[in-house]
Amino acid sequence: MKRIFSGIQPTGNLHLGNYLGAIRNWVALQDEFESIYCIVDLHAVTVPQDPEELRRNVREVTAGIIAAGINPGRCILFAQSAVAAHSELVWLLACQTPLGWLNRMTQFKEKAGKHRDNAGLGLYSYPVLMAADILVYRATHVPVGDDQKQHLELCRDIAGAFNRQFDEAFFTLPEPQIFGAATRVMSLRDGSKKMSKSDISEYSRINMTDDADTIAHKLRKARTDADPLPGAPDGLEGRPEAANLVGIYAALAGSTTAAVCAEYEGRMFSDFKPALTELAVSTLAPIADEMRRLVDDPGHIDGLLTDGAERAGAIARETLAAVHKIMGLSR
Repeated sequence: MKRIFSGIQPTGNLHLGNYLGAIRNWVALQDEFESIYCIVDLHAVTVPQDPEELRRNVREVTAGIIAAGINPGRCILFAQSAVAAHSELVWLLACQTPLGWLNRMTQFKEKAGKHRDNAGLGLYSYPVLMAADILVYRATHVPVGDDQKQHLELCRDIAGAFNRQFDEAFFTLPEPQIFGAATRVMSLRDGSKKMSKSDISEYSRINMTDDADTIAHKLRKARTDADPLPGAPDGLEGRPEAANLVGIYAALAGSTTAAVCAEYEGRMFSDFKPALTELAVSTLAPIADEMRRLVDDPGHIDGLLTDGAERAGAIARETLAAVHKIMGLSR
């Protein structure tokens, strides 16, 4: 059996980068794996959150995932905090995790910055919670981006350490699920920066809730350059905004940058942008419509999450009971 686990933070304002970089891949994986997808609200509270906004964001992200094609009947979709086994397993694994391993985690250093001494323990131990998320379901594969590869390696290290400590081949060492060419979507205003919800400019991103007119307007305003499109991808070097729009087109079309360059060689962006807009609107506008419909029915969203949590909890409790037995803990 192949089982995949992946999570997404309920930060709100899902955008094109989230869709092309993760959510669309989740949809495809439903056909290949037993799939468990989690809204990781426990990870979200490693930084301060407004409680009501967090609840809204969990529902909004759930709506976005379903609107994009995730079928809660074919996979397990739930909110992390609804399954208590995550919180318990993180402590048991933390007791097996040397501080030196956590001190090597670069993401904590980046997020805490110069205020490291004031950062919460949760932010520091975030990678152990990520390991617990994966291992409590004994997942065989985890889709990871560049920023999470180090955390998956730590997860494998923790699983291996547990198995050696208790002389039990209990935890599976999860493998990274690698997709073909990673889709890295950059800001529409600055091709050197990733598309982000935290950017102050709404014109820097296409939100998954944007309607057709808004998508078209943002793409018309997207920064480009005055040169024509090249006939091959190497002609996009040193042209970050041009490369970004070509990459977005290729990803939405299920094509390659080489094929897009060959098709539009010598054309100006005044010709290319309308084609990109038509493609983006036809792909994203129906998702936005369905997402808004789902958000307007929070009771339905909550019911789906409750059902997913019950199914996830059954698997997680079985794992936790086995861990208790292996470690000599009593119920």
